[in-house]
Amino acid sequence: MRAKKRIVIVGGGTAGWMAAAALSSMLPRQEFSIDLVESEQIGIIGVGEATLPHLRHFNETIGVDETEFLKATSATLKLGIEFVNWGDVGERYIHPFGDFGRTIQGAKFHQVWRKLNPDASAGDIGKYSLPVRMCEAGKFDFPESDYRAITSTYGYAYQFDATRYAPFLRKIAEGRGVRRTEGIVNAVNQASENGDIVSIELDNGALLTGDYFIDCTGFRGVLIDQTLKAGYEDWSHWLPCDRAVAVPSAATSPILPYTRATAHEAGWQWRIPLQHRMGNGHVYSSSFIDDDKAEAILRANIEGELKAEPRVLRFRTGRRKQFWSRNCVSVGLASGFLEPLESTSIHLTQLAITNFIELLPVSSDMSRERDEYNAIMAREFERVRDFLILHYHVTRRHDSAFWNHVRTMEIPTTLQEKIDLFSARGRVARYQQGLFLEPSWLAVYLGQGLIPAQPDGSASQLDDAELAARIAALDSEIGSAVSRMPHHDNKLAALVQAGRAAQ
Repeated sequence: MRAKKRIVIVGGGTAGWMAAAALSSMLPRQEFSIDLVESEQIGIIGVGEATLPHLRHFNETIGVDETEFLKATSATLKLGIEFVNWGDVGERYIHPFGDFGRTIQGAKFHQVWRKLNPDASAGDIGKYSLPVRMCEAGKFDFPESDYRAITSTYGYAYQFDATRYAPFLRKIAEGRGVRRTEGIVNAVNQASENGDIVSIELDNGALLTGDYFIDCTGFRGVLIDQTLKAGYEDWSHWLPCDRAVAVPSAATSPILPYTRATAHEAGWQWRIPLQHRMGNGHVYSSSFIDDDKAEAILRANIEGELKAEPRVLRFRTGRRKQFWSRNCVSVGLASGFLEPLESTSIHLTQLAITNFIELLPVSSDMSRERDEYNAIMAREFERVRDFLILHYHVTRRHDSAFWNHVRTMEIPTTLQEKIDLFSARGRVARYQQGLFLEPSWLAVYLGQGLIPAQPDGSASQLDDAELAARIAALDSEIGSAVSRMPHHDNKLAALVQAGRAAQ
């Protein structure tokens, strides 16, 4: 009998228990042992309460029942993100989890819309997106599987209480054999010959040995940074927001199926509706506004009574130079942080875990797997980074020093090339790997007023009258579909009640 490979996860919270639940679900128990070390003395950041549709796949993969999850985490259903005051003060648009229109005679819908829209006669492009219209009407229903139906053209995600997700996953992981140890890391022991981590010593005297270590210790990076010195690539010159003040408030009605991001003078405010409360926060740059004023802005723009005192969180945007160093992989905030603007934090945690599982070494020489993992994660972080910078840079705001700075700052060449390509003919740069696909880029480009100089040639020869009739029919089809859907509040209540009945 071969000895089991030992995986030690250091740190709990969302990242740690996501890793534990996934590893215990996807790796054979006869070949691996999994230990998790955490301390109740160390709090959970617990800010990221909004997610992307990819989390549904993660939950399904580890065997989570959706109604049970909704009930346990006080989750609501999410169809997109509303952006207020980003293109300019007073403007708003929705980044939906779904398509804009349909291809018409070989031309992409946004090209058709641009051809018909030199004088805005075709209206806001969001009018031709089913999930946008659902958000505006406060409606929700599950997408259909028939790709021919307009009701198959969107996905959905969740808004949930992050402090409840980790305990929910802990029950799953421990039920599948994960052993939890209470304690704080006092010392990390490395092999003299290659620098690999051999064991960790805890404050209670316990010693845990392992073959692989997963660092989920948040910004502290106890293993990846303090021990292995993996380095950090600072991106604060492109993403200057470095603080957030967060506070929960009483729930308001109706519960809307989307997150809201409202831009202020030196940052932006999130509004995340949960079943039992509202999540609120103000992300800002301390170079342009002080903590007291940032908190005052948040307090002045909150719906409902505060349920706690605001707390300030500090962060530095960027990523690890090496996500995987020696025999240690960093996951969650230990691997980097790109601020919560597009709800990417939990998704990047999910990517880190699933890529580690896929690249788990089969021999003691893990250099090839490690190099591939680092390349994949670097690419993912950089593409998310560019998408976030886009929100700040493509703006017409000039009402504060902060917006003047981000509007005029030098941006990565990878992003500038994308902007130039779209500005000329409405073409969206495509790549095989990357979180945000064409509809997401379109939502921000067009939503913030970056209109192509002219439509692509694929649409220029099409008959305007026929195109106008086609998109009018689409408008009517979407309106009819939305009218038949239940309100989000009613759908959510029915799902939670069904979960209770099943239990």
